[in-house]
Amino acid sequence: MSARDLFPILPVLLVLAVLPFLGLSGSLVNLLIFMMIVTLAAQGWNVLGGYGGLASFGHAAFFGTGAYATAILQTRYGINAWAALVAGVALGSLVGAFIGFLTFRSGLKGSYFALITLAFAEVLRILANSSEITGGGAGIVVPIDYGFENLQLRDRRFFVLLAVVCVGLGLVITRWLDRSKFGAYLIAIRENEDAARALGVDVMKVKLGAITLSAALTALSGVLYTQNFLFLDANVAYGPWISIEALFAAIVGGLGTMFGPLIGAVVLLGAGEVTKEFSGGIPGFDLLVFGVILIITVAFAPNGLAGISLKGFRRKKSGDGAGASQDGGADA
Repeated sequence: MSARDLFPILPVLLVLAVLPFLGLSGSLVNLLIFMMIVTLAAQGWNVLGGYGGLASFGHAAFFGTGAYATAILQTRYGINAWAALVAGVALGSLVGAFIGFLTFRSGLKGSYFALITLAFAEVLRILANSSEITGGGAGIVVPIDYGFENLQLRDRRFFVLLAVVCVGLGLVITRWLDRSKFGAYLIAIRENEDAARALGVDVMKVKLGAITLSAALTALSGVLYTQNFLFLDANVAYGPWISIEALFAAIVGGLGTMFGPLIGAVVLLGAGEVTKEFSGGIPGFDLLVFGVILIITVAFAPNGLAGISLKGFRRKKSGDGAGASQDGGADA
């Protein structure tokens, strides 16, 4: 991967970084932060589900592990927030590798793999809800101590910048998958695992690498959640909501695409906020809108919103090339 491959990422990050400084209200800045958190989780899901074809219903297991690890290390052991961030991502990665080793070694895939990940997330939720170290049902409150060294920023706009940097890391990783041998191996496994194995691809190694990388990105989103809200309980950390939103954002935005998770998160959460505003806050109505958007996307844009844009760009490029050829023939 060359520096030129990263050029499409820079304008997007620049726009996201500038947005909070354009006079947005506090609620919109908070919404932007939450969009970045969900985008990061969706990027993690996209690595495994989009590029690897391994759909997971339990990415909350990685999200919650990263979130709880950073909260517990800070509140119970007095560890610096940045060190807790690294530990949270590392522990989330280990959980991903552990789940991957057990499931892939057993040959589970498809719906069986999806259900196993869901089961792991639910087991972790139950354990966290009854464990003393996690605060049980009362959860954990991270004390307010503003300062960059504590990953707590008084000005919410600068927390947006931190979240954008993390999303940028996810975009770079996705771009690397598009250009690397590892990404090619992962896509080959998605298309035909037996054929990939016959061609010499170490299927077990590639799958383990994919779920570990996926878990790391999702755990990082959990760390950001903890540092943003400064509160955590089992239903938030390991609840199904993050698994659903990460999955929906990746599918609606475009599976196996670089900007798909970002587009999907912005569309879904934006639509959710608009729905809450005009529905009078009817409980669950935003989830109904999520479902409608997902059905429409699957029915009319199976490659997602990013896929529509990419298809239009290729069609335009093809048309320009054909026009140039005709002009050349006429001149001849």
